[in-house]
Amino acid sequence: MNRKRLTMAAVAAAASLALLLSGCSAAGGAGSDGGKKTLQLWFWGAPPQQQQTMKDVLVDGFNKSQSKYELQVTFNNAVDKNIQVALSAGKGPDIVYGSGPAFASAYAAQDKLADMTPYAEKYGWKDRILDPMYESGTVDGKLYSLPNSIEDIGVFYNKTVLDKLGADVPTTYDEFVTVMKKAASEGLYSSVTGNQGWKPVNQNYVSLFMSQIAGGKTIHDALQGKVSWTDPSIVKSIEESASFYQDGYLGGKDYSTLNFDQSMQLLSQGKSPFFIGPSLAFQFASNYFNDKTGNTADLGYMPFPTINPDLPSPYFTLGTTASLSINAASSNKDGAAEVIDYMMSDTFTKNMNKTWPGYWAVPLKDFNLNEDDYSGLSKPFIAAMKQTIQGVNDGNYGFFAGTFFPPATATAFTDIDSVWLGKESATQFLENVDKTFKAELAKGLVPPLPEPKN
Repeated sequence: MNRKRLTMAAVAAAASLALLLSGCSAAGGAGSDGGKKTLQLWFWGAPPQQQQTMKDVLVDGFNKSQSKYELQVTFNNAVDKNIQVALSAGKGPDIVYGSGPAFASAYAAQDKLADMTPYAEKYGWKDRILDPMYESGTVDGKLYSLPNSIEDIGVFYNKTVLDKLGADVPTTYDEFVTVMKKAASEGLYSSVTGNQGWKPVNQNYVSLFMSQIAGGKTIHDALQGKVSWTDPSIVKSIEESASFYQDGYLGGKDYSTLNFDQSMQLLSQGKSPFFIGPSLAFQFASNYFNDKTGNTADLGYMPFPTINPDLPSPYFTLGTTASLSINAASSNKDGAAEVIDYMMSDTFTKNMNKTWPGYWAVPLKDFNLNEDDYSGLSKPFIAAMKQTIQGVNDGNYGFFAGTFFPPATATAFTDIDSVWLGKESATQFLENVDKTFKAELAKGLVPPLPEPKN
């Protein structure tokens, strides 16, 4: 992007924020629809079809469900930056959308988010939501965020490409690597993914290897300060992630120039048998595997094959797509809580997933959805999330850094590519992480997480 376009983008973003703030004196206020109070939610700039789903299911659904509030959703790709500026000014939307609990905990520490514990008690959220997901949103025993969806880091595969390679869907890690080597020998990508435009994508893969090698129990102990981040099993995890990268299994030389959408397009074009990434990528897959292209049946999804033989199979890397909080400056906190409660429901979950797979696996302990009631990519997504939730209920999971680690520690893990590129050793990298983590642990920024079984 040239300087002129950058300037135009900055002006557009500033104008967008000014327009948003002009309607939010202290987050929310009286509305014009029959005296209803207006509730504001700012959301990322989803594609038109997904915006329509959100309007139909969330906005219209909530507004028809009661007579006191009128929910309005604004879509904007600069939402994270806009939220930061607005909260700093004591303004912004009533319901705060963020990139995860680590995002929310930083604002909670600044008293920019409301304590949602009274609403959790009122609505029974703790009994309804998966324990690790509920606890991830707490700071000093108080609830400040709830995740809109769980996710796992798994493997999307193209069935037609596997057939051409003469390979079955792999069931073990060794089989998985064998297929990737076969693909590379025939001029394909071993797998596709990349961090172009969003370096925190790195967190997916460092989290995956720590889960798969050190295991969730060890990472849990590190998060509680019981073991150092330089524990040998964690060092091995980092070293193995570097070997995986250097072997070309993360998009090869194009890792830094690919993003999830481009990677999913390459998968649909038969350029690779695999796309390794978070389950939220189902929403990108729907752009290329759909009724119009006629190749929906080509796409499959599986948990990442367990690496450590001492861990159960399958073994999950638990994370979330985003977080929902209440603005401390909102004059309609009760209404904001009502919206969040509406979203933490079986009915909302069922309806959102009919046309928007990948982003709305609401972390309910009882994920009462039947994949046979769905079509297209919603069907395999529902099946995958049911399997993930069962794994969580069984205690067979590790932790995604952006969800469960305190914010500066999660950011430190984003720089894992320094090890991948040979700029520092795994031990040196983890020594820096350990130093950062100890400072956050001392400040009480680590949520109290349930301990996995393995």
